[in-house]
Amino acid sequence: MTVTPQSRHVFEHEGKPVYFCSAGCKARFAADPARHRGNDPAFGMPTSVPAAAPAPNEAAIAGAVYTCPMHPEVRQDHPGDCPKCGMALEPEMPTLDEGENPELADFRRRFWWTLPLTLIVAVLAMLGHRMQWFSMSTQSWVELVLTLPVVLWAGWPFFVRGAQSAVNRSPNMWTLIALGTGAAFVYSVVATVAPQLFPASFVSMGRVAVYFEAAAVIISLTLLGQMLELKARSQTSAAIKSLLGLAPKTARRINADGTEDDVALTHVHVGDTLRVRPGEKVPTDGVVVEGGSTVDESMLTGEPMPVTKRVGDKLIGATLNTTGALVMRSQRVGAQTVLAGIVQMVVQAQRSRAPMQRLADRVAGTFVVAVAGFALLTLLVWGFFGPAPSWAHGLINAVAVLIIACPCALGLATPMSIMVATGRAATQGVLFRDAAAIENLRKVDTLIVDKTGTLTEGKPSFDRAVATPGFSEDEVLRLAASLDQGSEHPLADAIVRAARERGLALDKAEGFESSTGIGVRGRVGGRALALGNATLMAQAGASEARASEPGRPLEALQAHAETMRASGASVMMLAVDGQLAGLLAVSDPIKTSAAEALATLKATGLRVIMATGDGLTTARAIAGRLGIDEVHGALLPADKLALVARLQREGRVVAMAGDGINDAPALAQADVGIAMGTGTDVAMNSAPVTLVKGDLRGIAQARTISTETIANMKQNLAFAFVYNALGVPLAAGVLYPFTGWLLSPMIAALAMSLSSVSVIGNALRLRGKPAVTAVGEGAS
Repeated sequence: MTVTPQSRHVFEHEGKPVYFCSAGCKARFAADPARHRGNDPAFGMPTSVPAAAPAPNEAAIAGAVYTCPMHPEVRQDHPGDCPKCGMALEPEMPTLDEGENPELADFRRRFWWTLPLTLIVAVLAMLGHRMQWFSMSTQSWVELVLTLPVVLWAGWPFFVRGAQSAVNRSPNMWTLIALGTGAAFVYSVVATVAPQLFPASFVSMGRVAVYFEAAAVIISLTLLGQMLELKARSQTSAAIKSLLGLAPKTARRINADGTEDDVALTHVHVGDTLRVRPGEKVPTDGVVVEGGSTVDESMLTGEPMPVTKRVGDKLIGATLNTTGALVMRSQRVGAQTVLAGIVQMVVQAQRSRAPMQRLADRVAGTFVVAVAGFALLTLLVWGFFGPAPSWAHGLINAVAVLIIACPCALGLATPMSIMVATGRAATQGVLFRDAAAIENLRKVDTLIVDKTGTLTEGKPSFDRAVATPGFSEDEVLRLAASLDQGSEHPLADAIVRAARERGLALDKAEGFESSTGIGVRGRVGGRALALGNATLMAQAGASEARASEPGRPLEALQAHAETMRASGASVMMLAVDGQLAGLLAVSDPIKTSAAEALATLKATGLRVIMATGDGLTTARAIAGRLGIDEVHGALLPADKLALVARLQREGRVVAMAGDGINDAPALAQADVGIAMGTGTDVAMNSAPVTLVKGDLRGIAQARTISTETIANMKQNLAFAFVYNALGVPLAAGVLYPFTGWLLSPMIAALAMSLSSVSVIGNALRLRGKPAVTAVGEGAS
């Protein structure tokens, strides 16, 4: 727990005050200071002037664990690069006060400072021989001088990672980049410094051809790609930051002498008495000891209806107190709260996902070893058995092999397809957060859907009114709405809104009184009204009214109300002057596209399951209307997470569609999380797929895009490898004994460019794919 000098628990040690989070921690420290003295914040924090902060690229968060997004098993207590893939490590648990990624700032500085040099070198390579600004030999030296900072400073991190991949025996994409750019640069330096080593056939326009522009451009483009990737990766922790931001920063503590103070949340301890005023967030988990109110717990249940809280009821930290004042006693603080548990579940689920890039790195590792071995073999064969000058020919051909095996096409194969596919998906209302989601979505065979906000609108709306003899439905609605004008409850708002939409004239309510948990009372037009549940009806004397139908009116209406509840509605009864006047039903309507979307998905063979925090009766009612056979109700976030994990253990590939904070752990655990764009930011940040309009028909569209994109990526990889498979033997000189032909590094560079062009052109074909056709309608 973070401790500040404002804590009231202080101990003098070696002439300096040390602060603690609680009296217990203070006592433990005082009993044995030598054992507990240090940087552990659980045992205090000295107030001495802190040392100067380390450089941004060396700074480490105290107590943080750094891990690799691709290899979660890599863990250490300081920043660095992953020994397996070279990716920069990031904190396992983000914090709200994190600054800019130091690696992003470093790469941005390297990119912008050297971009002018790269552009100048590229212009010289393309136009220098035509404009004749220098002699060609002088131009080679100019290009060398301009390229040196680009390669040796801007590209230095790439060479370091490439060297680390060799030391760690884990060839990866950085190995390819280091080999390709290094080969082009070293070859060009040798051609500039010692052109006499090369045969005359390689002399063109007064100099041996050089490839400084290739090395510089590849490094600049790689820096740009890394900047874009780091920006995207920084968004992966947004879900956790959103969750951390839910907790209030302070709490109103009632002291033993009756005085009250606003204290930092970190200074709240188990057993503290806290006041929660209307409109404030509940500071931590606890129990109500005084007062009553309604609390919005949608972060846990996903249910938009606030929950009534009275003395003895449990409260959950970060939920919102809506109308009344509460006094509570804290029971769980810090890492023990429900919110902290949800944060930890999201962290674990995110780190357990295996990214698609892991396969690409394995392929690249084999490719790198094969190319390096083939280049060495080329050098040796030509050196020992080739015609004079044999070793010069061997060096040239080995360089040609490395240049033609440059990772440009291989590196573009996946990103280009992803870039085009995500742009196309966005025009259809589907947002993909990462490539892994595109890969995995096509494999999904089980879809779990939340109810509130996913299958339903997530907003209470008036359903219908039922009147007893002597009253009309409009009169029941008008009287109830007149009374409810004084209420802030969401159900009351739905009733008032419905009455105004029907043009009913509302009267002013007098003597308005809210009875917590049972309903409201007041006088409208001189008549005494009571609107609420059966308990309030009994208090109003409506249960003793006489009726012409068999049975008492209360019992008849209760039976009718149960029928309406079975259809998913919330029901209230209205009494006028002690006589039952009717009942009103408010429901969360099913989205108009839900039935069609589910029919489309089930037609593709998907197993559809409803998992909701709502009661099982209401959940089954909604599921029955939508044709969903498997229903799980009254689930907490941990229950939804467990359901996803169980299905995964059974061999299922699971997608989870939800919109609430309570869905965040399951969205992160699922093979593919799908958030509704109309839902919470936490849900959208936890899920790699977002349906902008909250329309489940977007899932069918996303699956089609996934299938087409993966096929396109495989085609791109095939193109890249075919070019290399044909070019590498030619670059090695296998045709020389039969034709006398050698593949110049210039031809090797051309082949590399052609492979890149083919990859880009093939990826662009995805833009012309038509949108998926839904069941019952034409192409959208």
